[in-house]
Amino acid sequence: MDYKTDLDRLRHSCSHVMAQAVKELWSDTRVAIGPAIDNGFYYDFDKETPFTDNDLKKIEKRMRKIIERKPAFSQSFMSREDALKLFSDKDEKYKVELIEGLQDEQVSIYKTGDEFMDLCKGPHIESAGEIKAFKLLSVAGSYWRGDEKKDRLQRIYGTCFFSKKELEDHLHLLEEAKRRDHRKLGTQLDLFNFYHESAGAGLVFYLPAGAMLRKIMEDYIQDQHLKRGYDLVRTPHILKGSLWEQSGHADHYRENMYFFKVDGEDFAVKPMNCPGHILIYKSKLRSYRELPVRFFELGTVYRQEKTGVLHGLLRVRGFTQDDAHIFCRQDQVKTEVMNVIDFVFDIMNDFGFKDMTIELSTRPEDYIGDLNEWETATQALEDSLKEKKIKYQINEGDGAFYGPKIDIKLTDALQREWQCATIQCDFSLPERFGISYVNEEGGQNRPIMIHRALLGSMERFIGTLIEHYAGAFPVWLAPTQVIIIPIKEDHWEYAHAVKENLQNAGVRVIIDQRNESLNKRIREGTVKKTPYLLILGDKEINEKKISARKYGKGDQGSFVLSEFIEKITEEVYSKN
Repeated sequence: MDYKTDLDRLRHSCSHVMAQAVKELWSDTRVAIGPAIDNGFYYDFDKETPFTDNDLKKIEKRMRKIIERKPAFSQSFMSREDALKLFSDKDEKYKVELIEGLQDEQVSIYKTGDEFMDLCKGPHIESAGEIKAFKLLSVAGSYWRGDEKKDRLQRIYGTCFFSKKELEDHLHLLEEAKRRDHRKLGTQLDLFNFYHESAGAGLVFYLPAGAMLRKIMEDYIQDQHLKRGYDLVRTPHILKGSLWEQSGHADHYRENMYFFKVDGEDFAVKPMNCPGHILIYKSKLRSYRELPVRFFELGTVYRQEKTGVLHGLLRVRGFTQDDAHIFCRQDQVKTEVMNVIDFVFDIMNDFGFKDMTIELSTRPEDYIGDLNEWETATQALEDSLKEKKIKYQINEGDGAFYGPKIDIKLTDALQREWQCATIQCDFSLPERFGISYVNEEGGQNRPIMIHRALLGSMERFIGTLIEHYAGAFPVWLAPTQVIIIPIKEDHWEYAHAVKENLQNAGVRVIIDQRNESLNKRIREGTVKKTPYLLILGDKEINEKKISARKYGKGDQGSFVLSEFIEKITEEVYSKN
C-alpha cells in the first residue's frame, strides 16, 4: 500500500464512524453512501430536519466516544436476498436500491464492532481506534445518485489524517483557501458578478476591472498563438442540429446542450467549437504541403450544467475557450502534440504556475470511431509524452467520446490541482465529416484532428488565477497597475501630468482625487490590491518626483518619474 491508498482507507473508515454516530444520535435517519474523496470524505443522509453547526459538534463528540471503544472493522458476506431483507427491515431504502442494482449473489457487509453495519466493499483499517485526527467541516445539499429528480439528501463533509499535525496543516490551508475564494475576491475587486435572478444561473457579467483583465489575457493568448503559426478564426454561436448529429454530439452530449427550433428546424447553441472549425477546413481543397493547418478561436460556448454543480467562475453555463484545432498528417501528430505541450509549459510559466501533473485519458465506454484508430491515437499521445520524458499517469476510460486526451493540471500556491489544458487526438470527426487533403500522388488522404485548449476556459482560468495570487495579480496582469493619489487639490495638476506620462508608456493608471482623507484612499487602494500607489504632495512636486508604495511591500521611496516608468515597464516585460 502507498500513503494515498492507506489514507483513503483511513478516511473511508472514518466516514463509517461518522454514519454510526449520526444513527446513534438520530435513529430515524437513513444513510446513503460515504466514500473517501480528495482531501477527506463525506456521507449522505436522509434526515427530516437540517443538520446545524451545533449538530456537527455533537456528531464529532459521539465519534470520539465510538473511537475510544476501539471497535474492530470486520467484513462478512451474505446472500443478496438476505441482504435485501436485512436492510429492508432497517428501513434503509437507499441500501436496498444499491443491493437491487448489484449482479453478485454475495453481498459484502462491514461491521464496526457489534454496533454498526453497512453495505460496503471496503477495505477498512483494523480498528476505529486507529483514527487519531479528524474534523467535520460542513454540510451541503445533495441528490441521491446525483439526480435532481431523486431524493434530496444532506451531505456532511469531513477530513481525517494520520496525525494531528497533518490535520492542523490541512485546516490552515482550508482557512487560506477561504481567504482566497475567487467569489469573495471577485466582489471585493469589482471583477465580475452573477445576476442569477435577473439573467439566469451560471452566466457571468464582467465589470470594468474584470473585462480589462480578460482583455489583457485574451490579447496575450492571441499573440502567443500568432507567433506559433496559428490562424485566427471565428465561428457562429448557433448551428443547425443536423451538424451536431453528424458530429455525434447530439447522441453523446445532448444532455449538456441547448436545442431550439428556427422555422421548424432544429438548432443548437454550440457547446464546442470543433464542427465550426471543420467547416472552415472543408471550405477549400487542401494539399499535404499546407498541413498542419492550425485554427484558433476564443470561442464562447454554452453547456447545460446542473444548478447544483455551478460554482463561481469554476463551473458556469456560458464560457469562452482558448480553443484550437490542428489538422495534420499522421506522421505529424507526435511533433504537433509535443509542440502543444511546450506551448502549455511556456504560457503557464508566464502566468506564474511552475508545477504541473499530466494524465493520459483513454477510451470511455461511450465512444465513437474504430478501435484500431483509438489505439493508434492513444499511442501517438503516449509516444509524445515519452519522447519528451514527461511523467504521466493513465486515467482509464476518461477520454472524450471521439478520442483519447492528455490533461495537464496546474498546482497553485496552496498545492491544489486545477484542470486546465487538454490535448485530444481525433480520428473520428474527420471521418464523420469526410474531410481530406491531396497527398503526394494526387489522391485523397484523411487528416488527423488534434483538439486542444491551453487555459481551458477563460472563466475557470481567471478563477484559478484569482485564488493562486489571492487577488494580488502581478503587474502585467493587474487591471489597474497604478493609482495616483494627490494629497490635496493643489496637487491635481501635477497628478494629471504624471498620469499622462504613465499612459503614454502603456501603464494602466487612474487618479483618486476624491474628497476623502489620504489614509482612506491609501487603504482603499490597498484593499483593491493595486500593485502601485503613487503619493503626490508638495515635496514630490518640488523635487519633480513621485513617492511609490507597492502592494505587500509598503513604501518604496521616491523616484524620478522616468525611473519609475523604467521599473514598472521591466516588471511588465518580465511578467513578475
